[in-house]
Order: sequence, then structure tokens, then C-alpha cells
Amino acid sequence: MDNNDILIRLRYALGIKDQDMVEIFNLGGVDLTKEEVKKVLTKSDDSYDEEKDDDGADEKEDHIKCTNSMLDSFLNGLITFKRGPQESKPGQPNKSDRSIKNYSSVNNVMLKKVKIALKLTSEDVINILDEAGVKITKGELSALLRKEGHKNYKECGDKYARNFLKGLTIKYRG
Repeated sequence: MDNNDILIRLRYALGIKDQDMVEIFNLGGVDLTKEEVKKVLTKSDDSYDEEKDDDGADEKEDHIKCTNSMLDSFLNGLITFKRGPQESKPGQPNKSDRSIKNYSSVNNVMLKKVKIALKLTSEDVINILDEAGVKITKGELSALLRKEGHKNYKECGDKYARNFLKGLTIKYRG
């Protein structure tokens, strides 16, 4: 699952409108127009076709690849959009480092930040995954939500991420 696919599924699951997508990206620090957001929300042809055509140049103009930093900014913007801006405490530095360090941590960060944005408890996440047909224990979920580098950290595979987004769709769209 690539970053564009995550955005498409998350947008559908939560019923986010195009204008809200623009606002969420802006809250996360990425300035995109409505047309650019629509290009980000298209599936890339190379994710489906192994063969490349020579006339594929004009198709690339209709698609913008979502980078890890764009996805991280979107998820930060989603938290701000759903929960409001966080007030910084006096003497506390602004946190500006990116959570997504490499491709393997994308699903973990997405799971963690969507959980924060929607104010979900661990029980809620377990129930959402259960709705999608995946059984997970609290201990396994805790390992997925740990910071990368922690001794109990476990990489979140596409199976969990895809089913989490599927469960969100079932919960929020019926």
C-alpha cells in the first residue's frame, strides 16, 4: 500500500471533502490547491501495471506522488483539524521532527496518529480491526503503537493498516 492509497482510503472512510483535505494539508504545513489534492488522491498507474507505456507521460501530469513527509504533514493536520491546535506550554520547544523516518514505519505512524485524531482508545482500535475480521490482542496493538527503536516495537504490516482503514470505513460509513 503506498501513501496515496492510504490517503484515498482514509478520506473515504472519514468522509472528508476536498476543501477539508486542502485545509488539513494546510494545517500540517503543506500548501496544496484543490486541484493538486485531487491529483494526490488518484491511484498511480505504476502500482497496478508492471509494464510501462511510452505514452504514459501525460498520465504522470494527472498524478502527484504523496511522499512520506506529505503524509506525515497530512496526519498532523488531521489531528489539528479534529482536535484543535495544541497549546504549547511555556519553556516547551516546538516539536518539528518527522515521525515517518522510512517506508517501514508509515503504517505504524498512520495507525498512531489516526488513533489520536479520532480520540480512539485501544479498545476502540481492537474493535475496529475486529469489524474488519482481524483479531488482535492488547499486547500486539501496544507493540504496533510503540516508538520505533523500542525493544517491544513491531512493524505494522499492510494487512493491519488495510484492515484498520476498512474497519474505519465500516464504523463511520456503515
